[in-house]
Amino acid sequence: MDQNAIWSKRYQEAGENYLFGTEPNRFLAHRQSLFMAGHSALSVADGEGRNSVWLAGLGLDVTAVEISAVALAKARQLAAVAGRQVQFVEADMFAADWPPADLSGKFDWVVGIFIQFVGPDLRKRQFDLLKALTKPGGCVVLQGYTPKQLEYRTGGPSTVENLYTPDILRAGFADWLIEELVEYEDELAEGSGHCGRSALIGMVARKPR
Repeated sequence: MDQNAIWSKRYQEAGENYLFGTEPNRFLAHRQSLFMAGHSALSVADGEGRNSVWLAGLGLDVTAVEISAVALAKARQLAAVAGRQVQFVEADMFAADWPPADLSGKFDWVVGIFIQFVGPDLRKRQFDLLKALTKPGGCVVLQGYTPKQLEYRTGGPSTVENLYTPDILRAGFADWLIEELVEYEDELAEGSGHCGRSALIGMVARKPR
């Protein structure tokens, strides 16, 4: 089953509920002071819109990319209820023709929250895409799970290969300035998808000018 089918099925099964809730990811929200109104932001694999809609509420010019039409319909509904403007794009970030040229190097912020649906074979390509979408001087924000999450099983991938360690992120962004890299545990309450004690890692990395 491809990623579109897998995720669409999960979002459909949630019914009218939002699989990961409607509030922004806590790691992202706790860095609110970093975001300036008027800046551009891209949320990749944005799901049902909780993070893109929150960013738009801060006055950012937000684009959200998501593979699942089911998730996008719910994201548009969330944005409409909140009165927020987000440019929602249905696309597979690994498609041969993505990203389009007009998105390359466009964004002050590229946000990837729990985008650990690939293993080492595609991770470099995924990170390279995030880098290519970021303006010189712009930042990538990542939030993910560490291998210890396999003990908690409160969300995230079931295979250790998909999980992040500090060394993986340092190596992946070795040519950037890593402004923050933190490994920690927290109690998540992000819908039914992320609920309970969790082993987490977060990073903010800046692209050289």
